[in-house]
Amino acid sequence: MDQSLQPSLLAGFDLSAPLPGIPHMASTLPIARVVIDSALPHLDRPFDYLVPAELDAAARPGVRVKVRFGGQELAGFLVERLEHSEPGIKLQPLRAVVSPEVVLSAEVLAAARAVAERYAGGVWDVLRSAVPARMARAETEKTDAGDGIRADEPPAAGPAVDAPAVIDPAGKSPAGEPAGGSPAPLLSEYHGGADYARMLRTGGSPRAVLSAVPNRPGDWPALLLEASELVLASGRGVLIVVPDARDMARLCATLDERLGPEAYARLTAEDGATPRYRNFLRVARGSARLVVGTRNAAFAPVKDLGLAIIWDDADNSHAEPRAPYHHAREVLLLRCGIENAGLLLAAPGRSAEAQRLVRSGWAHELEADRKLLRAHAPRVIAASDEFEAERDPLLHAARLPAAAWREAKAALARGPVLVQVARTGFMPALRCERCRTPARCTACNGPLALGDARGAPACGWCGLVAHDWSCGECGFMRLRAASIGADRTAEELGRAFPGIKVVAATGAKPLHAVPDAPALVVATPGAEPVAANGYAAVLLLDGDRMLAREGLRTGEEVLNRWMGAAHLARGRDATEGHPGGGTVVVAGDPTEPMRALVRFDAAAYAQAELDERRTLGLPPAVRTAMVKGPAGTADKFMDALVLGDEVRRHGPVLLGEGEHRWLLFFSYAQGPAVTAALRALRATFSAAKEPVVAIRIDPDGIL
Repeated sequence: MDQSLQPSLLAGFDLSAPLPGIPHMASTLPIARVVIDSALPHLDRPFDYLVPAELDAAARPGVRVKVRFGGQELAGFLVERLEHSEPGIKLQPLRAVVSPEVVLSAEVLAAARAVAERYAGGVWDVLRSAVPARMARAETEKTDAGDGIRADEPPAAGPAVDAPAVIDPAGKSPAGEPAGGSPAPLLSEYHGGADYARMLRTGGSPRAVLSAVPNRPGDWPALLLEASELVLASGRGVLIVVPDARDMARLCATLDERLGPEAYARLTAEDGATPRYRNFLRVARGSARLVVGTRNAAFAPVKDLGLAIIWDDADNSHAEPRAPYHHAREVLLLRCGIENAGLLLAAPGRSAEAQRLVRSGWAHELEADRKLLRAHAPRVIAASDEFEAERDPLLHAARLPAAAWREAKAALARGPVLVQVARTGFMPALRCERCRTPARCTACNGPLALGDARGAPACGWCGLVAHDWSCGECGFMRLRAASIGADRTAEELGRAFPGIKVVAATGAKPLHAVPDAPALVVATPGAEPVAANGYAAVLLLDGDRMLAREGLRTGEEVLNRWMGAAHLARGRDATEGHPGGGTVVVAGDPTEPMRALVRFDAAAYAQAELDERRTLGLPPAVRTAMVKGPAGTADKFMDALVLGDEVRRHGPVLLGEGEHRWLLFFSYAQGPAVTAALRALRATFSAAKEPVVAIRIDPDGIL
C-alpha cells in the first residue's frame, strides 16, 4: 500500500529569493573587512561586513565605502574580501560603495599600518594623510590613453636583472664598464656614486645619503632627476618628496624642461583639492610612474616603487602637524623596507638622523670630492674671526659687521645679495629702554611688537594697542627693539645702500625667484628666493640670536638653514653657466656650527652631534616618547604601563592647568615593543571611557 506524502508548507514559494529584510549576499568572498573613520583608539581595528550581491562587483579592496556603525553611518576603506568571518558575530551589510576607484593600494595600507605602529597612532589618522579627499568630478573626467590602466592590473614587468652588487666607496666602475662612460655624470662625481647609479639602472635597490655639491649643472633638481631617470629606465616607479612650495616649483621647472609636464604627477596641497586628486588618480591608475610632492606625497601609490627620494630631510616642513605626527623621512624608510625599494636622502647639509643611517650601515654615504667642493662652494667668511675683530672695534655691537658691509658693497656690482635674518616682521620683540625688561601686554601678558615705524606697539596675542605703555619694573615709558625683523632690516639696508633695490621675502610674503640684477634680498630662513645665476654674496645675520634658542637641535637646525642659504650663492670658481666669485659672510660669535659652515662640512658636524648624543643617551641616538594629559589620567596611565627596566622614565612635569607630561627613552630595538604597549594601553583607557592621553613618538622641540 502506497504511503501518502506530507505536502510541504513552503510549496509554491521561490526559495532562491532573499527573505524580507535580509539582502542577498555575494556568492564568493561575501565578507568585507573595513577600516572605519574613527579617532577612538579602541576602534582602531578592521570590522567585518556582509557584501550585498548588488555591490559584489564594485566592492574591491581599496575602494571607499559607507557602513553602519554604532547607530550612525561612517566612511571607511574596504581593505580585504574574505570567505568567512569570526563565528558568533552578527554582521551588518555594506551600505554603499562610494566609488569604484581603488584609491588605497595594499602597499600603501601596509605602510600606513607600519607608520601607525611606529608612532603609536591610529591607522585611520594615517590614511587621512595618505589618501586625499574625493573629488567626484575628477573621477568622471575623460582620461588620457595612459589612464586606462586598471588599478588592480599589475604593472609591466621591468627587464630581468642580476642581483645588485655592493657599492664601492672608491667609486670605481665595475669590470667591463668604461670608467668615463657613466650615464650619470652628476652622481659619478661622488665617491661611490657610479656604483650607486649602476645599481639603480640594473634594477637594484641601493640606499644612500649625500650632501649635494652646489653650483653643478642644473643644481640639485638635476641630480635628483638623474637618479630618477635611471630607475624609470628599468621599468620601475620613482617618488620624490620636497619640503615646500619653493622647492616644488624649482624641481618642477627642471622636470618640465627635461621631461615635459605630462611625464610626472605632482601631489601638493598648494594646487588645490581637485587638481591634487586628479593627479592622485593618475598615480593610482598606474599612468604616472614619476611622482613629486610635499610631505603627504610620501604615501603616493606608485606602482612598482623602485626609488624614494627625499630632499632636505632636516626641514621642519616634512613633519606632519596632525596625529600621529609622522615624518616623511620615516614614512619613506618604512615604505622602502616594505616594497624593497631604493632610497636617496639628499640635502644641502646633513641631519643627525641621516648620519645615523650611515653610521649604522643601513645606508651608504656618497661623499663629495673635496677638490670639487672647494671649486664649486662659495668662499665662507666668519665676520668674528681674529683678523676681522682687529679691523672692526665695534664688531661686538654691530648687527651688520664691517666685513659683511664690504662684501655686500662689492658684490652688488656683480649681482643680487641675499641677507638672511632670524625673524619676520618689523620689530617682533620689544623691551624697556632703561632696564631691558621685555615689554608685555597689560591685559594678557603677551609680548608687545611693532608692526611698522609709524605705528604703535600692539600685543602679539590679543592685539591690544599699547598707546600709553609703561614698564612694570621701572615705570619708564620708552621702548627699544629686542629683535629686528625682516621688514626693519630691509628699511635699514635701504638707507645704508641708497639707489639699490631692496626686496623682502618671508613666509607671509613668499617670493620664489629674483632676476640676476643688483638688489638686496632680505629673507627669513626657508623663504629665500632663488637667483637666476646665484647670489653674488650671502649675508647670514642674527647668528647669535638664532643659536641662543634653547633646544637640543638648535645648532643642527641653524647649520642646516645656513647651508641652505649658502647653496644659493655662486661658487668660488667660475664655470660654464655659473659666474663664480660667490662669498658667504656669517655674523656672530665663533661656534661649532659656524666652523662647520666655513669648512662646508655638515656631515662632520652631524657625526660629532650623534657621538655626543649617543654618550648622553639622547635622540636620535635613542628613541623617545611623550605622554601628556590630565594629571590624574597621565599618572595612572604611566603606572599601568608595563615596560622593561631598560626604558628610562622621566616625569611627571607640570605643564599648567592640571596637565602632566612624561618622557620615555628607549633603544631602537625596544621601539616596537614600547609603541605596541602604548597603543594597547591607550585603547584600554579609551574603551573604559577614561580621558585619552596624547602620545607623541620621537617628538621634536621638547628637549
